[in-house]
Amino acid sequence: MALSLDDDGRSDGPTGVELTRLRSAELFAVFGDERESEAAHESAREALVHLHLPLVEHCARRFRNRGEPLEDLVQVGTIGLIKSIDRFDSERGVEFSTYATPTIIGEIKRYFRDKGWAIRVPRRLQELRMQIGTASAELTQSLGRSPTPRELAEAIGCSVEEIVEGIESSNAYSTLSLDASDDGDDGTATMLDAIGVDDEGLEHVEIRESIKPLLDKLAPREKKILLLRFFKNMTQSQIAAEIGVSQMHVSRLLNRTLEQLRTSLEESS
Repeated sequence: MALSLDDDGRSDGPTGVELTRLRSAELFAVFGDERESEAAHESAREALVHLHLPLVEHCARRFRNRGEPLEDLVQVGTIGLIKSIDRFDSERGVEFSTYATPTIIGEIKRYFRDKGWAIRVPRRLQELRMQIGTASAELTQSLGRSPTPRELAEAIGCSVEEIVEGIESSNAYSTLSLDASDDGDDGTATMLDAIGVDDEGLEHVEIRESIKPLLDKLAPREKKILLLRFFKNMTQSQIAAEIGVSQMHVSRLLNRTLEQLRTSLEESS
């Protein structure tokens, strides 16, 4: 059944939305049931991909007119959709579309980032460049100055020579004039028009910094559960197998820990 989406990525009417949700829930029940055969799992997975392709197309259209064919962007976004299906935990209580959208968009953005290299640079150097950027920002904040290559190497876990190579590889990244058009509908929009927009992540900085000392006070097991759940995207079932307890116990520990963090955060504010 083909579904059309409006500007918010939703289908035309409540009937279509409800049918999609019900069908999605049925397929995820089969996909996550260990008693089902491998063929049933693959069939459910393929059906989930086709069911949510309109979401991929909606996300891809946000990046049209940027020099890449829409069909290619849909293919790249589908990779993000498949990753989301494989990682989704229906017990989380969130809509799959809400969970999948950031992964789909992230995959498309990564595609543009990889295409932006003027000279083809090995994947390891591209990834190292991103690691250097992240580590440099964190060390600059903690040290109160720019880190040395050796300090960066120790933080990332590589050699000083690799750090230097990663920094030099940045020169291979292509640049774009601020006056260059993005080939919008009217042909007048430029990169300069995009400068100065609010960074949505900034509003969460204060919260993250407030939570750090609270996380340090958690027991090792509770801290590990949070790490596995929210940083490694493991399901509650996978966490239960990892730490050797029941899934129900993981759920109780997770809820209790989150409530404890919420209460401590409110008391400290």
